[in-house]
Amino acid sequence: MKIRLIGLGKMGFNLALNMKDNKFDVLAFDLNDTQKQLAKKEGIQVVDTLEALLEGKDQKVVFLMVPAGPITESVITQVKPFLQLGDIIIDAGNSNFNDSLRRYQTLKADGIDFVDCGTSGGTYGARHGACLMVGGEPDVIKQVNHLFESIAIEGGYIHVGGPASGHYVKMVHNGIEYGMMQAIGEGYELLSKSGYDIDYEGLSAVWNHGSIIESALIGYIQNAFSKDAKLDEISGRVDDSGEGMWMIEEALKKKVSLPTITASLFTRFKSKDDEKFAEKVVAAMRKEFGGHATYKK
Repeated sequence: MKIRLIGLGKMGFNLALNMKDNKFDVLAFDLNDTQKQLAKKEGIQVVDTLEALLEGKDQKVVFLMVPAGPITESVITQVKPFLQLGDIIIDAGNSNFNDSLRRYQTLKADGIDFVDCGTSGGTYGARHGACLMVGGEPDVIKQVNHLFESIAIEGGYIHVGGPASGHYVKMVHNGIEYGMMQAIGEGYELLSKSGYDIDYEGLSAVWNHGSIIESALIGYIQNAFSKDAKLDEISGRVDDSGEGMWMIEEALKKKVSLPTITASLFTRFKSKDDEKFAEKVVAAMRKEFGGHATYKK
């Protein structure tokens, strides 16, 4: 099976190598010349234009690993004129499930099939075995089932359900991730104020050997502490990539309570707040009613 892969960033590059290892014929495209050269050095066949990527009359499986939102929309718009009845687009990025459902419906009207694939496991997983949550019509999934089974870690692939379900499940996965990461961060925050000289790397290693909170996330923070024992080189600014917000929006529509995940998202927002105006308002009120001290920047 030939896979026409668009996007050779950190995830796409490693997925291309994964596919190649699993004997898939990979043809790749990216706008970034550096990434194309890296792929070529690893034996990936790379082309310089979408026209070259999509030429031929054979059935095409186009695998997208590009940033969600306008870029994904633009790539699909550019790809669509080259496709024919029965061709398949797989979006393996972190797209909003609402966008995925709309794209499925639009492409289906022109006889083009669409599969949404939630991809987890980071760059290591992309290279050595990803965790895949896939949505799409069963007859379409059957055509690309071998691809997903091959590039996933053992036991790490599921056809969740109909179109957009893969990205829906990945949204929930990432929301849960927000809450788990925030709880871990808050625990280490208290440890940092304990007065004890704690070896965070060593403690993380122990917690990742048989404790109830043993997890990939604890393993990742252990790796981080091994490189920077007190995380002195990190600012503490935490970005969000959208999934937490989408999940909270969906929860509001369905009247589902998500207090932990919501709080974790708001904490990320606050981490980027250099002005801290809310805190200034609170400090000013305390001074006005109680004469409490305020502090200059």
